[in-house]
Amino acid sequence: MTIADIRGHMEGKMDQSIANFKNTLTKVRTGRANPALLDTVQVEYYGSMVPLSQVANLNLIDARTIGIQPWEKGMGAKIEKAIRESDLGLNPASMGDLIRVPMPMMTEERRKELTKVVRSEGENAKIAIRNLRREANDAVKKLEKDKEVSEDDQKRSEADIQKLTDRYIADVDKLVAAKEQEIMAV
Repeated sequence: MTIADIRGHMEGKMDQSIANFKNTLTKVRTGRANPALLDTVQVEYYGSMVPLSQVANLNLIDARTIGIQPWEKGMGAKIEKAIRESDLGLNPASMGDLIRVPMPMMTEERRKELTKVVRSEGENAKIAIRNLRREANDAVKKLEKDKEVSEDDQKRSEADIQKLTDRYIADVDKLVAAKEQEIMAV
C-alpha cells in the first residue's frame, strides 16, 4: 500500500461520513414538511414490517403538509397507526384515499432542543473524521517503520492528511450552521 492509496481510502471514507451526516440531518424535523421525515416509519404489511415508502406514494401537498397515497385500499388505517405510534409527534388525518400529515408549529424550546441534536450529530461526524485521520496516520507511520517511505514523506503525508481532515471538519461545521439557521427560522 502506498501513501496515495492510504489518502484515497481515507478521503473516500470521509466522503461517506459527510454523506451519512447529511442523511441524518434530513431526518431532523424543521417547521417545513419533508417526506424524508417518514423514512423511519415501519408499516405492518401482510405480517411483516416494511418502510412506509414501500406501501404508499409520499409527496408534498404544501410547505407544511405531507400527502400519503396508499397503494392498497386497506392500508390507510395501518399507515395512520404507524405514524401516530412513531416518535415523530405527527398526527395524520384521512381524507378519503389520501392521508394528510400536517407539520405542527415548532415552539422556541423545541427549536433549541433540535439545534442541540444537530450539534451533537455534527460532533459525532467530526469524531468519525478524526478517527479516519488517526487510522491514516498510523498506516503511514507503519510504512515509514517498514522503511517503505522516507521520514520526510511521512511528515509531508501527515501534513496533507491534516489539511484534508481540516477541510472535512469545516464542511461539517458549515452543514451544522446551515441546519441550525433552518431550524431557527420562524
